[in-house]
Amino acid sequence: MEYISECLDDTRRLAAKLACRVSSGAVIALNGNLGTGKTTFTQGFAKSIGITESVVSPTFKLVSEYQGSKSWLYHIDAYRMKGYQDFLNIGGEKYLIPISGITIIEWANIIKTLIPDNAIHISFDRIKNNPNARQIIIAGLNYDF
Repeated sequence: MEYISECLDDTRRLAAKLACRVSSGAVIALNGNLGTGKTTFTQGFAKSIGITESVVSPTFKLVSEYQGSKSWLYHIDAYRMKGYQDFLNIGGEKYLIPISGITIIEWANIIKTLIPDNAIHISFDRIKNNPNARQIIIAGLNYDF
């Protein structure tokens, strides 16, 4: 499924719609270059599941955990990891089967061999000649937005 986001708010709205379709136990793998909307998407998703805290990229922290009114959100940024072993070294395997929450992994391609087969994959790409627009492709979820 392909979605064109014209602005940050479009990306947040898409994430909120997706959040209504995803339940605890889901893993969402985000991929895209720097500044393409991965954290913006996560912010919209978090707000939709009742998280009131400020959600920022956990690049230096690696993992942030938020308790929402509907579910826990485990927000992982694999950008600084050198591979799947770094993820396992921080106890990351528990986030791949998030029984009491939903895991969103930015830069999931870095640990792609560990991503569950049933994960939702979302890629973000800039659209040429439109600096604010993004092409967002969602795989692993049957739903028309």
